[in-house]
Amino acid sequence: MLILTTILIYFCVLMLMGRLTSKKSNNETFYRGERKSPWYVLAFGLVGASISGITFVSVPGMVIKQDMTYLQTCLGFILGYFVVAFVLLPVYYKLNLTTIYSFLQKRLGNRSYKTGALFFLLSEMTGTALRFYVVCSILQRFVFGPVGVPFVVTVVALVMLIWLYTRRGGIKTLVWTDTLQTFCMMAALLIIIVEVIGKLDMSVGDAVWAVVADSHSRIFVFDDWVSTQNFFKQFLSGVFIVVVMTGLDQHMMQKNLTCKTLRDAQKDMCVGGFFFVPVNLLFLSLGVLLLLLAGKEGLAVPADSDELLPMFAASGWMGSLVLVLFSIGIVAASFSGTDSALTAVTTSYCVDIKERPDDETLRRRAHFGVCVLFAVFILAFRVINSTSVIDAIYIVLSYTSGPLLGLFAYGILTKRGVNDRLVPYICVAAPVICFAINQITVSLTGYKFGYELLMLNGMLVFLGMYLTSHRAAKAA
Repeated sequence: MLILTTILIYFCVLMLMGRLTSKKSNNETFYRGERKSPWYVLAFGLVGASISGITFVSVPGMVIKQDMTYLQTCLGFILGYFVVAFVLLPVYYKLNLTTIYSFLQKRLGNRSYKTGALFFLLSEMTGTALRFYVVCSILQRFVFGPVGVPFVVTVVALVMLIWLYTRRGGIKTLVWTDTLQTFCMMAALLIIIVEVIGKLDMSVGDAVWAVVADSHSRIFVFDDWVSTQNFFKQFLSGVFIVVVMTGLDQHMMQKNLTCKTLRDAQKDMCVGGFFFVPVNLLFLSLGVLLLLLAGKEGLAVPADSDELLPMFAASGWMGSLVLVLFSIGIVAASFSGTDSALTAVTTSYCVDIKERPDDETLRRRAHFGVCVLFAVFILAFRVINSTSVIDAIYIVLSYTSGPLLGLFAYGILTKRGVNDRLVPYICVAAPVICFAINQITVSLTGYKFGYELLMLNGMLVFLGMYLTSHRAAKAA
């Protein structure tokens, strides 16, 4: 009951913020926040918007198999945010875009534009639903299930709450609710760390030295070029992950396009990017401390690394305070990403697909329809209830961002025309070719591609567009 009451109070605060930020709202408010967002508020909220509920649970457990090598990727994030700030944002602000995919229409053509928007809608809707399904399952298992709430009710209620506090203010509301949710997530993380340190009978200083001295504190891998944890692979992957998953994603960029000026947006992006290293360092340090606690208490380390934090925090083993904090932390982290994703999907559908940015009736209906479809997706994953099928969906989604990288790279880095008619076929063929290359490489050498597939995918799209435009020009 304590957890439910706490979560209910949390949602009431979100509703209040939604009401206060949505007065006299219209499409300009919903889509672009009237271009009045303070950059420092966006920078702080960027952390919460980029960390999903799955991340909140998974990152501490990464230390079991990967030590702290994930920080190499986080270092790449910093450079990636600078690329977004000084390469992509100037283009978006110069063209005064509502959705970033409108750039593809202006630069490449209508089919390229629709292709980019459809790839975004496919990956964003499905990926967000999958991530939220995992979070709903965790909350159902540890919070709502024990008090008799059915899973269907959990999903419908959570999605309905997101719709309620975003339906009027849209992105203007999310700028401020992200700030609250980032604060709640960070507060939960820090207090859980303090509680774990107390269980270990350590001071903060002792805990720092214990983490540093632990074998799982290894960060850099320079000696193994085959390993997916190699520094250069991780660092470059971090750069491209941010460029694609943030700079080419309407979900992440929509809030950053609400700043008053380009200069403010660049400050928001650069300052927010630096936060990810210390935040993820805290998550990984928590993972090391939990392993030390498991050793002290004689507890077996879970085979599934994602179970490490829930094993202590969600089971009630560490007391009611940690259980409440864990629930608030995972809800804050998951809602911060989900609410903006649903708003971005609504925006892209109305502006990119229907091309009716001024139609408020369409926007309201589309937003409600997106939320209903989102709930249906989550419940469908529950019905499937097959790890192999869900893993297959994740694999497919890992290929859908590459075409966006190729499209934007071609549009920004070259001045060539494009055979717009062939672009949809190229964007579909590239992920298929990438999958075939990965399967052949695994069978012949045993090497399995990681994040490098994103770069390969984008390169194939870029190359396909370049070669077809060259031949078309020559034929003419």
